[in-house]
Amino acid sequence: MSNRFLLLLLLLFSGQSYANALLIPMDDSQTNHLKAYGIAYFTLKNNTEIDWLLNYRGGSFLINYSPNIHKECLVRGVSFEIVSDADVQNLRQEIANPDVNMEIMRLHKAARIAVYSPSKISLSSFEDTDAVLLVLKYAEIPFDVVYDEEIIRGDLNKYDWLHLHHEDFTGQFGRNMRRMSYKDMKAQEEIAQRLKYNKISSLKLDVAKTIKAYCMGGGFLFAMCSGAETLDIALSADGIDIVSSRFDGDNVDVDAQSKLNFNKTFAFENFTLFLNDGDGYGYNSMSFSDINVSSGRFDEEINSYFNLFDFSAKWDFIPAMLVQNHEHLIREFMGQTTAFNKNTVKSSVLVMGESKESNRYMYGELGLGQWVFYGGHDPEGRRGFHRTPTDLNLFPHSPGYRLILNNVLFPSAKKKKRKT
Repeated sequence: MSNRFLLLLLLLFSGQSYANALLIPMDDSQTNHLKAYGIAYFTLKNNTEIDWLLNYRGGSFLINYSPNIHKECLVRGVSFEIVSDADVQNLRQEIANPDVNMEIMRLHKAARIAVYSPSKISLSSFEDTDAVLLVLKYAEIPFDVVYDEEIIRGDLNKYDWLHLHHEDFTGQFGRNMRRMSYKDMKAQEEIAQRLKYNKISSLKLDVAKTIKAYCMGGGFLFAMCSGAETLDIALSADGIDIVSSRFDGDNVDVDAQSKLNFNKTFAFENFTLFLNDGDGYGYNSMSFSDINVSSGRFDEEINSYFNLFDFSAKWDFIPAMLVQNHEHLIREFMGQTTAFNKNTVKSSVLVMGESKESNRYMYGELGLGQWVFYGGHDPEGRRGFHRTPTDLNLFPHSPGYRLILNNVLFPSAKKKKRKT
């Protein structure tokens, strides 16, 4: 046996003798907050449970010591601390104190992740700026891309977590001919033809209804930007023509607004559709409805912020998980749907982050499932419609991106009865 191999064994055994746990801090001492979530997912994927320490040093992770995880932290540049059994016991006692706003949430299984994206079937260069795709890749969290055909044939049952971004479920190609290329639109039309739909809007409605059924059956839905807004618009307009002739060749139902059924939606009600060309504001009628609070006032450097609410980790542990962060003021960012009009949000929705003028980050439950809507396109994007993907190497501590990754880990939590 070589001396080098003996030395490796000694190092491993000595590590296991004295290193009882790995603490991955998520406060300002962390060298890469976003990749730390990748370590958490990697650990779960390797059938090792994690304790998520809610409100302890920014929402830190505690993992039983493993040379493999130790090495992975080093390779990915994630800060960690090796702690003894005595340290862990003291930490647990500190968190258990009823006078502190902390809790331990056990994560037990890596969620199976799907991202709904037209990049599945066409070039869709605009998808390169999808914040969730960017951060999943950066954090090295595996995922599958699905689109209309996979959803219609029932593939969502394979997944625990589904993301929607700047999609248009109303069948209007984003109300912006600049956003989608001719090839992108042609690819969607070909899917509709293969699946025997005579209109894109009819296909997208069935996709929206299937997504809703997925959530009701126990799935977790995370939607950003226009994906959140248009999903609810499509559901409310079931059986109503809200698509102008330039997209589908026939006219809008003149009574469409009065026929909307808000009982079918996830989050929004009493909103007004922008049915005609020229309705709305900004980007030449690219807005779908008054759900969206326009942020066209923002300059290239955005200097306004929205606030994350503080929840009781021991009593309201679901929203407490979803707002874990090292910062509680998040710089606002734009999107086709930048933020949500407070007057259109249902009273049953739990708002987790808001600015003075709008709701930015919201949670709700539907049947056996749960959902989160997050306004805007890219948490580090200066403008909502930039064409260059954000380089997350420049933003490893992004609190706006941390909110996305909180949602990725959320389905891994062991279910327990809510206290409120």
